[in-house]
Amino acid sequence: MAKRPTDPNQLAKMIADIATGSTPKTDDGKNPFAVALGRRGGLKGGKARAEALSPAKRKAIAKKAATTRWKAVAAKKGEK
Repeated sequence: MAKRPTDPNQLAKMIADIATGSTPKTDDGKNPFAVALGRRGGLKGGKARAEALSPAKRKAIAKKAATTRWKAVAAKKGEK
């Protein structure tokens, strides 16, 4: 659905179009099959990656992420 217009006349037209069912079909340009395939891969991606990594590599990645996260928290506290 389109964004709600601020102009009262455009808003009235939009409401009338919705009520009569004459709203234009919006196409976001995405192929629904490609979207479904991408979602399917995204759902199993993290689990498959974790299984493929060695425990030492997983630990190194987690340590780097935690360090980065806490640097951001420390920087935010320093701003106050």
